[in-house]
This record gives sequence, structure tokens and C-alpha cells, in this order.
Amino acid sequence: MENEKFDLEKIFKHWIATSDKDYKTMIHLFEVKDYHWSLFIGHIVIERLLKAMVVKITGEHAPFTHDLRRLAKLSKIEFQSDQIGWLDTITTFNLNARYDSYKQAFYEKCTQEFTAEWISNIKELRSWIKQML
Repeated sequence: MENEKFDLEKIFKHWIATSDKDYKTMIHLFEVKDYHWSLFIGHIVIERLLKAMVVKITGEHAPFTHDLRRLAKLSKIEFQSDQIGWLDTITTFNLNARYDSYKQAFYEKCTQEFTAEWISNIKELRSWIKQML
């Protein structure tokens, strides 16, 4: 299976298309005040764009990881230090929304103000990464 050929362009476009769909879902969830899920999906929006870049740069499948910093490193995109900090925080949205032990604290953290700020950061990162693709 290691030497199995795959359609690089198809996989690349898949990651971008699914990220775009998830972006719409993230916005919708924010609008209906489902803040924690909005941020969870926001993480996936960025994850999929980074995976698209990893496929483009390496010519291989992106790894099975949700760690945005790891994907950023593999993507070869030169992120600024504040953007790396954003990636670290956004990665926690995936973990916090997923595991019961973190959920209650995460729910309480996800106020409208907090979520709006992070949705704005996700939008900015999304736009910036898409320019690199």
C-alpha cells in the first residue's frame, strides 16, 4: 500500500472543498449560538487547509493528526509567532469539544465574545493559508 499511487490533485482539492463546507458550518453554528461546536468545526477548517498544503508540498497523504502546529510545520508555510500561538489554541478546541472531562470547562469558556474573537482569528488564518494554496 505504501507504493500505491493516488490522485494528488483530487486529494488536494478534497481537503480544500471540505474545509470550505466546514467553514459555512462554523459560521452557521456561531449564528445559532452553538459556540463550542462552532470552534470545534473552526479547528477542522484550518486542519483541512493545512492538510491540503501538506499534500501539495510532500506529494503524499497528510498524516492522521489534529495537531495544527505539526501540520503547519509539515506544510512548510512560514507562520509568524502569533499565528503559531493561534494554532496551538485552536488545536485545543478539537480536544476540549471531544473529551467529556474537558467539555464543561470548555462550554463555560465559549461565551459569545470569546467565540467571536476566535472565529475572527480562524477567518484570518483561513484567508492567509488559502493564499498560499
